[in-house]
Amino acid sequence: MNPRILLALFIIPLGLIIAAVPQNVTHPYKLSAEQMLAEATSTSQLVSPDAVADMLIQADPNLQLIDVRTPDDFLKFSLPGAINIPLTDLLSDEYKDLLDQDIKMNVFYSNGTLHANEAWMIATQLGYKNNYVLQGGLNYWAETIMNPTVPPATSPDEELAKYDFRMGASMALGGGTLESATAGASDIKVPEKPIIKKAAKKKVQGGC
Repeated sequence: MNPRILLALFIIPLGLIIAAVPQNVTHPYKLSAEQMLAEATSTSQLVSPDAVADMLIQADPNLQLIDVRTPDDFLKFSLPGAINIPLTDLLSDEYKDLLDQDIKMNVFYSNGTLHANEAWMIATQLGYKNNYVLQGGLNYWAETIMNPTVPPATSPDEELAKYDFRMGASMALGGGTLESATAGASDIKVPEKPIIKKAAKKKVQGGC
């Protein structure tokens, strides 16, 4: 795809969101358009459903899921332990400390990835660390974790083990019936979660 078109796909939604937010709650941006494009196209912000499912099952205290959909959609369904920060409220000072921190791994999600990526772009532009996006959003989550497809019996052990893990995760997180795709398959190695980036401590200047 033409780089200019790709840049527009990422930057235009960002500009529309900023334009809709009152000026007194905006903050200076940290990245140029070229830097933002490089960040967005690296896909380093994506966290797989398998990794998130594993963290939920393990009750990992470092995980914070952030649902950027509307409150109505959030009340109808949300991932376990998620909090709701609608995309249009993302720049509110109410959420600054939650987004700009070095303790938890924030994972934005929406139905797909568009709005979650927009939230991630804004957080990244503001210089915030430890913000990520659930790969594929809730649609892909439902497909891979809650209703995984049974692989052919001739599939590699890795694929069979992945199916077993997903079915186990589905049971643990309120999905369907647990079935084993293969007897004695080795445990799947869940993708590693991103490392939380510790922010440098600010030096206090001045006298007494």
